[in-house]
Amino acid sequence: MSGHDHAHGSQHLGGVHRWRLLVALGLVVGFMLVEFVAAALSGSLALLTDAGHMLADSITLTTATVATIVASRSRRTAHATYGAYRAEVFASGFAALVMIAVAIFVVISALSGHATHEVETTPMLVVGIIGLTVNIVTMLILRPGSESLNVKGAYLEVLADALGSVGVIAAAILVKVTGAAWWDIAIALAIGAFVLVRAVILGREVLHVLAQHTPHGIDTGSLEARLCGLEGVAQIHDLHVWALTSGMNVMSVHVLISDDADPQATLQAAQALVGSEFGLDHATIQVESRASDSCEHITW
Repeated sequence: MSGHDHAHGSQHLGGVHRWRLLVALGLVVGFMLVEFVAAALSGSLALLTDAGHMLADSITLTTATVATIVASRSRRTAHATYGAYRAEVFASGFAALVMIAVAIFVVISALSGHATHEVETTPMLVVGIIGLTVNIVTMLILRPGSESLNVKGAYLEVLADALGSVGVIAAAILVKVTGAAWWDIAIALAIGAFVLVRAVILGREVLHVLAQHTPHGIDTGSLEARLCGLEGVAQIHDLHVWALTSGMNVMSVHVLISDDADPQATLQAAQALVGSEFGLDHATIQVESRASDSCEHITW
């Protein structure tokens, strides 16, 4: 006997917040074009680096938006019983890889740059201020949806780029005041370092989901104890908890009940427990009325 709940489909986080990704994509692409032109006119490596990061934003926001469409429109098949909900997770992994590539590009460009190159500070300063404004607006749009791993990846990209805009403004002021163009290179390196740190953080979260580790905030020891404490439950085994994608946690468990227990009542009590106390959207519970050797040969 098993029980399950299918309420998670309508709560798919990426689909709910897709409009945020679309608006953010429009803002980022529009400003990216402006920034590339300004970088060419000013000769600023920091501005070019920030423009490269805006390009990464555009790529990852596009990927994230497509992923939410694929995930929400997909249907379960015999070969894909969960549908394509994990398209969001793969998109977030791609975002992390793009961020790492941008960081490497920054380091290579900075190390091969010339400290004596001419930098026009006025376009740097103007574009830096406009860029910071655009990024702040984009962050405000994305932040309410950042409980989705996919939207969170886009949010972290824009957050990093907002700090990049701050760096561009600082570089413009320092070069103008001191006349030393190496400030432009130094801040470009700082932008790259920040992007790399954010990429590692996001990448770790993606790997956590793909490795099917226990979702953050769920204590399996406490879960097991609460299930064992239910009336009629003798013991449990084969407890597994993992995240299908952001906001969609899954659980399966075998529950051995005493001979005089009501299987249906025990099942309903277990379903209510894991749903209300642990937020498990999809729980598959197998109730066994007596010990079975069906799992004894399994070694994992």
